[in-house]
Amino acid sequence: MQQRRLGRTDLSIAPVVFGGNVCGWTTDAKTAFDLLDRFVGAGLNAIDTADVYSRWAPGNVGGESETIIGAWLKARGKRNEVTIVTKVGSPMTESAKRDLSARYIERAVEASLKRLGVETIDLYLSHWPDDSTSHAETLGAYQRLIAKGKIRWCGASNFSAGQLRDALGASRAQGLPRYEVLQPEYNLYDRSGFEGALRDLCVAEEIGVITYYSLAKGFLAGKYRTAADLGQSPRGGGVSGYLNPRGLRIVDALAAVAERHAAKSAEVALAWLIAQPGVTAPIASATTPTQVDSLIRAASLALSADDLAALDLAAAPAA
Repeated sequence: MQQRRLGRTDLSIAPVVFGGNVCGWTTDAKTAFDLLDRFVGAGLNAIDTADVYSRWAPGNVGGESETIIGAWLKARGKRNEVTIVTKVGSPMTESAKRDLSARYIERAVEASLKRLGVETIDLYLSHWPDDSTSHAETLGAYQRLIAKGKIRWCGASNFSAGQLRDALGASRAQGLPRYEVLQPEYNLYDRSGFEGALRDLCVAEEIGVITYYSLAKGFLAGKYRTAADLGQSPRGGGVSGYLNPRGLRIVDALAAVAERHAAKSAEVALAWLIAQPGVTAPIASATTPTQVDSLIRAASLALSADDLAALDLAAAPAA
């Protein structure tokens, strides 16, 4: 599987990342083991998770995803074959707030390391901005974790262009590690948050980009076309906002391109992302072997200029 270097780091990953948010939520441990076996067995090598996954599920407290992934790493002896990405700073209880303070990070990383059963996290991301903590304090915490060998690289998720620019400035001014990777929401439908100033900054600063909601919560897979379809999965409720003329134009265009390539709509949507300037790899989750096979095919699906133009035209906002 062809690898892509993740920004300026020494991490090289296949062009699709496994979304571990499903582990302990919509997949149990046994199913997750089977899916990860299939994914890594095909040569894909990056797994994304977060300490908060999947606190929102009934009976969960957070940490379930890291725990399952850690158990898989131990059972399969795959630690040296995969890049582990996890995140810190999301509220772990109902009364908590987003927290990127040094004190919190230095405690949270130990819990993540224990759940994952690893000595070092390859890429540790600030999950959300924390306006109550300075960038210098957060990056200083990461500097100490890097020095101790607890993390290799740090990055950020959900930062605006201004927030990322300020963090880079703090890094330069104080000789601290910088955010080398960004994890933004980005897909063929949701484009404005990344395209423009944020993407330009990532390209100029050689920041790696791994996108989340790469399939727009499953909408771009093409299985949701009417309100009646929303009950097909636990994530269906989050898709209703895409059921509009522009959204349906996009899924129709994906289906047409997919037919030309004897592929699936989800594979085309991921291949579109892989082809976008500044994007290293999209994150996508899977709950069945068939879906994992789609992720594997997407990693090597090459779209033509005409394909990309047709998709961009369908996704253009109405005049």
